[in-house]
Amino acid sequence: MGDDNGGSNNWTYGDYLGLHDLLKLQGEEREISSDEMHFIIVHQTFELWFKQVIRELSEAREILSLNIVPEEKIPTAVDHLSRTTEIFRLMADQWTVLETLTPQGFLNFRDGLGTASGFESFQMREFELLLGLKAEDRVGGMDPIGTFRKLSKRSSKDAEILARLERRLSEQSLYDALMKWIERTPIMGSFIGDDGDNNTVGEFIQSHLEAYRMMNYESLERLGDDASSDKIAKRFLIAEESAKMFLLPDGKIDRARAGLLFIESYRELPLLTWPRKLIDALVELEESMAKWRHDHARMVERIIGRRTGTGGTSGVDYLDSTSKYRIFRDLWEVRTILVKPELRPTLKNAEFYGYSVDL
Repeated sequence: MGDDNGGSNNWTYGDYLGLHDLLKLQGEEREISSDEMHFIIVHQTFELWFKQVIRELSEAREILSLNIVPEEKIPTAVDHLSRTTEIFRLMADQWTVLETLTPQGFLNFRDGLGTASGFESFQMREFELLLGLKAEDRVGGMDPIGTFRKLSKRSSKDAEILARLERRLSEQSLYDALMKWIERTPIMGSFIGDDGDNNTVGEFIQSHLEAYRMMNYESLERLGDDASSDKIAKRFLIAEESAKMFLLPDGKIDRARAGLLFIESYRELPLLTWPRKLIDALVELEESMAKWRHDHARMVERIIGRRTGTGGTSGVDYLDSTSKYRIFRDLWEVRTILVKPELRPTLKNAEFYGYSVDL
């Protein structure tokens, strides 16, 4: 006696990959055209990659959610994020395959899609929720699972999808886990909760803001009596106020942002090597996602122009708007307020960070 594949130690290539079932899912029983089959396969491939993206991001989130994150776990989290970035780069290239579909070729089967739309990709909504994209940051403040609440009445499978998304919505996001982890960054050798930590962090912030103001002043001085110097001076003043609001919202220290600034300012310190790499990996991931969304919009515009989407969205305009999504905004914004190395606040407790010479 034995199972269909002769036992788990006797897999065939087709058995191991489930090809017998997988290759029945392209709709050939409906006598579809090669154009439509091509369209289906590309989107099915996206969904397979989305499944992997969710797995990678979940594991990175679990590492950063630990109360105490072991240093040796950070490289693993970076690996998960780097793989996800490469997946999005690969998916961006897949749009070029879809662009081999002509406008007329698509119109031949478009009506057969009915109201089906990529807007209904529940896995896309899931990885957005997992990352931490908030409803207020979406196009028009869109409810990320509103569509799936309506669909949940159609079948038990749709109800399961809604429950899955609601669970994700209630969980801690990767962004939230990241910022709580960064909040615990030792700043000038001081840990969160230490006696005097608030004063140490406050002094670091004030020293940095003064250095930022000085750097702007030096830039303004170099401009001399340029006709536009008054306008530029106002821009610098606005920038200085924005830097203050970033680090001291409502006049209170944001320790997570202060930790982020510390990591970015002293990124050459040995102890900060992997935290810096993790931050870079997240910025690179978000950049790859933005490019993927942008390339999606260009592909759609090339094939259907400015038509309304099958799901009733504004089509290309909607897709262009999504390419502006930013989840890890603080990681991008902190770059705006960095100062050149010679103006950085003097590093205290340098030996703690594995650096023994003056910076």
